[in-house]
Amino acid sequence: MASYVEGIVVRGDHRGRTLGSPTANLRIGPNVDLADGVYAGVVELEDGTSHPAAISVGRRPHYYQTGERLVEAYLLDFDRDIYGETIRVEVGTLVREQRSFGSEDELVEQIARDVEAIRALQA
Repeated sequence: MASYVEGIVVRGDHRGRTLGSPTANLRIGPNVDLADGVYAGVVELEDGTSHPAAISVGRRPHYYQTGERLVEAYLLDFDRDIYGETIRVEVGTLVREQRSFGSEDELVEQIARDVEAIRALQA
């Protein structure tokens, strides 16, 4: 059974956009019972549409050793500004644990593998 988080999309560091995978970011409190990791899931927007997504839960260990936990949802095949919208992020299958990478190129390559795995899970 999937877990979910609801919240308002907030501006992040804009790194996802520069890496080719822009994300919708939600701040999460300590009461959210989700393990850090990368998940397959679905995002439901205010307009009622649902979109498959690669979802990262955690502190972004490639960039930060500590910091606030976020839910970052990369909506697949989606290109629209949804800042300020309330969304529901349904977190499904764990794809991998979060970790740091040796370079941004390695991170981009891993994101591509994650997206490929998530597409296969959702097919």
